[in-house]
Amino acid sequence: MTDAPLASIGITCFNAADTIGCAIASARAQDWPHIEIIVVDDASADGSVAAAEAAAAGDARVRVLRHERNGGPAAARNTILAAARGAFIAFFDDDDDSLPQRVREQIGVLTAYEARTGTRLVACHAAGERHYASGYVKPLPAIGSQGAAAPQGPGMAEYLLFHRLQPGWFYGSGVPTSSLLARRETFAAVGGFDPALRRVEDVDFAIRLALAGGHFIGTERPLLIQHATDAPDKAPEANCAAEIAVAEKHRAFLEGIGRYHYARQWPRLRYWHFKRRYGRFALTFLAIALRNPIAATRHLFRTGPARLRHERAMRRGTAS
Repeated sequence: MTDAPLASIGITCFNAADTIGCAIASARAQDWPHIEIIVVDDASADGSVAAAEAAAAGDARVRVLRHERNGGPAAARNTILAAARGAFIAFFDDDDDSLPQRVREQIGVLTAYEARTGTRLVACHAAGERHYASGYVKPLPAIGSQGAAAPQGPGMAEYLLFHRLQPGWFYGSGVPTSSLLARRETFAAVGGFDPALRRVEDVDFAIRLALAGGHFIGTERPLLIQHATDAPDKAPEANCAAEIAVAEKHRAFLEGIGRYHYARQWPRLRYWHFKRRYGRFALTFLAIALRNPIAATRHLFRTGPARLRHERAMRRGTAS
């Protein structure tokens, strides 16, 4: 495959001195024959830059860039998009491990789908596993890797904003950027990532791609190991605020289909669950259900039991 197109691997890094070396090593080990690796350190306060430069030493394929001020993951990913020269761009996280076949298999799945459907606006996600400190391992099947048709278009935006499901679509583990590969023009078509969002920027990117007519597919084989970590920006308060901001950003679309209130309130419902404020949880659910009784009840019973099993498994270190 000497004529293989260039694939750019982007790794965002923030206070990851202990893990960034392994992430760069997994990128360097990719068996796609023509890659570049762009590491963007988002103004880390630890030894991340030194660790990244040490891991990149002697490999001309690797560039380490640094933000003078912390801008968040979306800003770091936009820096990668601006610097990338590849026809394909894949994102790795600074504390994850990717199998050597990851980029090759994702490009294969993506190009086969393009040839079969004629569409070029495609996001391809890698299946994988998430490993928790308790010993619990959660399978992460990839979106669009099963089912009669790939999630796509406004129907996919509805799922991401308020969990409306379409028959025959397989939503897998959602749309994390850490598992994403797409063509350069796909990122350009929706303007990259929104730097105003410090959480769920991946969901917002996918919503905008869906509303532009994008398709979402994935690999059947697990190619990625995510290591679950805690950080201040992953707190329930940060997630709730970001999810509400995404609903507000897409207000016109949501109001057009009568789901604006629903999409703004459901993040609050999750927040009260995480905070164990069950009285507030009940009141918030009642407010949602008064407007959308069938949808709200189905949503709660479809996702609630699985969430509780997952939380128990995380604590106990057993399969859910």
